[in-house]
Amino acid sequence: MKTMRLSVKPANPFARSRLALSLVLGLFASSSLQAEEHGPINIVDPLVKRQTELSPDRTPPAPAPGSYGMDKATGKFIPPVATPFSHDGHPFEGQLDHWDTKSYIKNMKVEAYYPITVEPFHTWQNIVDFDGKRYLYQYVRRSLKIFDITDPKDVQLIHTKGSTWGPNGPSEEVNPYPAEDMFGAASIQWYKKLGKYIMVQSFEIRRFGVLEDKYREPEKVEAIRKSKHLKGFKVYEMNGPLPQDWKLIATRTTDIEHPDAPIGEQEGSGVRDIPAYFGGDIMYVAAAPSDKYGLTEYPNDLYNAGYQSWDMSDPSNPKLLDVLTVPGQIVGEPEHEAVFKANPRAGNRASWMGARMSLFIPKPVEQGGKYGYAAMGGMGLYVVDITDSSNMKVVGHVEFPVSVAGTEGDNIDVSQVEKTGLIYFSGYPLAEDCYEAAKNIYAVDVSNPGKPSIKHTLPRPTPPADAGFTDFCQRKGSFGPKRTGYYTQPGVSREGILPYAYYNAGVQVFDVSNPEKPTIGAYFVPPFDTKNVVSYAMGNLTHGTYTEYDRNLIWVFTNHGFYALSTPLLGEPSFEAPKKPWPSRD
Repeated sequence: MKTMRLSVKPANPFARSRLALSLVLGLFASSSLQAEEHGPINIVDPLVKRQTELSPDRTPPAPAPGSYGMDKATGKFIPPVATPFSHDGHPFEGQLDHWDTKSYIKNMKVEAYYPITVEPFHTWQNIVDFDGKRYLYQYVRRSLKIFDITDPKDVQLIHTKGSTWGPNGPSEEVNPYPAEDMFGAASIQWYKKLGKYIMVQSFEIRRFGVLEDKYREPEKVEAIRKSKHLKGFKVYEMNGPLPQDWKLIATRTTDIEHPDAPIGEQEGSGVRDIPAYFGGDIMYVAAAPSDKYGLTEYPNDLYNAGYQSWDMSDPSNPKLLDVLTVPGQIVGEPEHEAVFKANPRAGNRASWMGARMSLFIPKPVEQGGKYGYAAMGGMGLYVVDITDSSNMKVVGHVEFPVSVAGTEGDNIDVSQVEKTGLIYFSGYPLAEDCYEAAKNIYAVDVSNPGKPSIKHTLPRPTPPADAGFTDFCQRKGSFGPKRTGYYTQPGVSREGILPYAYYNAGVQVFDVSNPEKPTIGAYFVPPFDTKNVVSYAMGNLTHGTYTEYDRNLIWVFTNHGFYALSTPLLGEPSFEAPKKPWPSRD
């Protein structure tokens, strides 16, 4: 296990504002205010207790009325400087008093719509071809649906496990998974040595529905420590499109100190989000390898995850190669604690620290790739040399302006880097009504891997002139970027095109063909469906995109169903069966 020794000195053009904000947050420290609003502090877990001992409680107070909101002169929303962690509604003057049931579209076409909802908050997707047919997997933990999308205009639901959401929330589970089992975020790749698809599913600790506030719910903290499910990953031979065709060939925990620990005794976070696996000999995952990786302020998470590399040359026998740790992750180690304390987010009881997703890799190391890019929330961006996967090395680091609350950095789009030297780093909003600092998409120049630098931000989406509002914050719900899909999308990402899910602003397609002058070239903003979405999920409008680059189709996933879209920016769409199977067998 390595600890990379890096300077914690700010190294970006926003450092001055970032440090100024840290001083502001220090002045606003108020643990008594937080206790009044959310109940008394009650910490029993020694690791959480130690984390809170490292800094005073600097929870930002609610912003003063008039300090944020609509600027009547410009028609633009001025975001708050900082807010406490909150999932409650916070309407403001000038906001719509109703859910907007209109849709808005530019340079796109709705090819099909399917009112089927696996879950309104978040889902993962994969697309796999079998015997000339194309299948879409949409899932989140215990809920899975498999669609035949061979004809995008006549999609067929062929398999369901778990719940379906509607106006009353989730249905009763159908065809349920065994207790504590699920469908984990997956990479599916063609494995040439076997001549089969291999699927790796991640199994991470469940937080939502278990823990809301680790500073006040000691019993729930203990429940996560002793979770009755795997903390790691599973590997399957995928011999057909349905679960009955899949053969489990390996199970591993990411608990490096207790690799043989049974379920219920495994430590750490398990594998977070989709593993970075391309069908070759090496896989990379995001994982906190023990409970000691706990230096994070985020109230419903216990772990600050780093990265692991695994030897997958025999998928039935994965072997751990390396663990990458960066300064500021480990409880009880003075060097780590010093770095954590120096971060201006320390004590804010809101910031996500560490990895949420695996390394973002533009070219697999088996094909000559050299670098992976790590999004570590409030710890910034790391450039990682992966040429020797048994000895991963950090070669560059850049920090970003503090943006409390919400997730400050979990996604990196690397589709343009080999052409332009730019990657796109972003977090996403967690509050509704824009009750948090603005979430930007940062263009980062990594052409010199040792000195990554922030170049600019992508433009902020704005409503069309015929909308009944001038800023998307007025539309209610959440507003901000999520992701551009995943590296498992069929075909090859298009140069100059970045389709982002943008919550209440639908899908926004950024044209970065001129990297110095990015624009929004197309968008589709779906309606709020007030009849078919349960009230508490209404604001989470658009949470995902998944693009078929080989058929020029963008699938958009919302809280009321999913859409198939086309745009001239991608080219003429195809509605025929794909000419070459995906995942690629080349």
